[in-house]
Amino acid sequence: MRDRITALLREEGKLDEATLAECLKAESESGQSLDRVLLTRNVLSEEAVLKILGRGLGLDFLASLEGRTVPPDFVGKVPAAFARNYGLVALEMSDGFARVATSTPLEVHPMDDLAGMLGASVEPVLAPRSEISNLINRAYRHKADGVEEALSDVEGEDLAHLTAELEESEDVLDVANKAPIIKLVNSLIFQALKLRASDIHLQPYPDRLQIRFRIDGILYDMETVPKRAQEAVLSRVKVMGKMDIAERRLPQDGRASVKIGDGEVDVRLSSIPSSDGERVVMRLLDKSAKIYSLEEIGLEAHGRKILEHYVDYSHGIILVTGPTGSGKTTTLYAVLQRLNSKELNILTIEDPIEYHLPGVSQVQVSQKKGLTFAAGLRAFLRQDPDVMMVGEIRDLETAEIAIRAALTGHLVFSTVHTNDASSTVTRLIDIGLEPYLVSSSLLLVVAQRLVRLICRNCREFSPPDSEAREKLKALGIDAGKLEGGNIAVGRGCADCFHSGFSGRTAIYELLPTDDALRTQIMQRLGATEIKKSAIDRGLTTLRMDGASKVAAGLTSPDEVLRVTQLDVF
Repeated sequence: MRDRITALLREEGKLDEATLAECLKAESESGQSLDRVLLTRNVLSEEAVLKILGRGLGLDFLASLEGRTVPPDFVGKVPAAFARNYGLVALEMSDGFARVATSTPLEVHPMDDLAGMLGASVEPVLAPRSEISNLINRAYRHKADGVEEALSDVEGEDLAHLTAELEESEDVLDVANKAPIIKLVNSLIFQALKLRASDIHLQPYPDRLQIRFRIDGILYDMETVPKRAQEAVLSRVKVMGKMDIAERRLPQDGRASVKIGDGEVDVRLSSIPSSDGERVVMRLLDKSAKIYSLEEIGLEAHGRKILEHYVDYSHGIILVTGPTGSGKTTTLYAVLQRLNSKELNILTIEDPIEYHLPGVSQVQVSQKKGLTFAAGLRAFLRQDPDVMMVGEIRDLETAEIAIRAALTGHLVFSTVHTNDASSTVTRLIDIGLEPYLVSSSLLLVVAQRLVRLICRNCREFSPPDSEAREKLKALGIDAGKLEGGNIAVGRGCADCFHSGFSGRTAIYELLPTDDALRTQIMQRLGATEIKKSAIDRGLTTLRMDGASKVAAGLTSPDEVLRVTQLDVF
């Protein structure tokens, strides 16, 4: 088989002889299979390697597993940890037969173990590791993964185990030999990640500790932990975050890093004392999360054209605004990814670093060490930057440095917490910036909100009732002009947690700085006047953009009304 793959590599001219000889030598010395050597050395892309393996082994290659479902028998018989560790997931199962996706077909032992678990013969099919991992997450998202088992073992848990020294980055899939409380906390984190939760809330009540997950911006009650186990669970979480488990009267912050299979997740912890015990919130930041492109973040064609026009400027400042959790960082990273090239020196200062972009120098804010946004930005100016991203403009000092950097030949991106694009302009003046500095440096303000997408699995179209018609009217949509006279509704299914929604997209309001806006800034006009004038010149407000997504069947009127305010002038 090795000779066959080597012959195919030569035949397709993928590698020169010297590189191929080097890889074959590494294979024999390391004991790794040839495909692993090719990937770890970045000699070929995963897709290229899998296609060659497919030809050599006579196996099909599937570039995407989107829309595939995993047979319930597979989920019932195969532990999530096994599926994830070995990257194996069934696409089809019938009597005595299973078609299984893998990215490592030369590793036969896990495949043999899987055949034993399923009691079926296994036929491999090739797919990228990331596609397999996403499908495993979707398949196991509603399985408790040992949470109930861990809860049943909580009685009599020895708290001394909780203060054992932690590894730098613990794998939450490794629960086999862990104490019950550790197993419980790891299982909760794993379950939260599978459900795409951004936060885990541990909220104490007089009779229980309630676990809640924030999924797509909405909090859901999940597991209930008995009151007797509350202190043990909270202590374990605090140990993970290097927090003081003896201090229960003051708020504390902590951070941890956990592994989940191949990926790593940053966990930011915050505890506060409450009348029923400490309340802890864990913010989950997946380091391996996908960075979206400008085409994927929800921008309409016209809005994307405006944004792309301004991000190609060599200097100036572009601000993204919206409340916490409105996707501002995702938008900024989509822009940075578009700009990222060897020709540009890109620097960012963030709190915290949510995504990791190869080729971009990222700095973490550290208040204790005096590394604030302003201090970092000032240091950046001595680093010969082309593009800078500042996590947030919070005060006059940061704003002044950012504006002056924009005026001296740098392209600067940052975020501000305001309600819409026009109020961002007035906020900059309110915090103390001179109008002439704002008007001469500001290129574009992007306001945004996140709305939940109607689940594609259970979406159906039906005529709106009287209540829905009123909501459509509030959005400026004539129900009679909808395609077929119908609106999209999610009836709820297991895939979307019976909410009718799955995933989120952004709605946008883009305000470019043209001559009219510059004049208004110099005249110190209010946000309402600026907005009215911009609409007359063609501005699409947040609510207007949301209305277009309702008309397209992507989201519901309730979602848009929930996150936007009435355009009043």
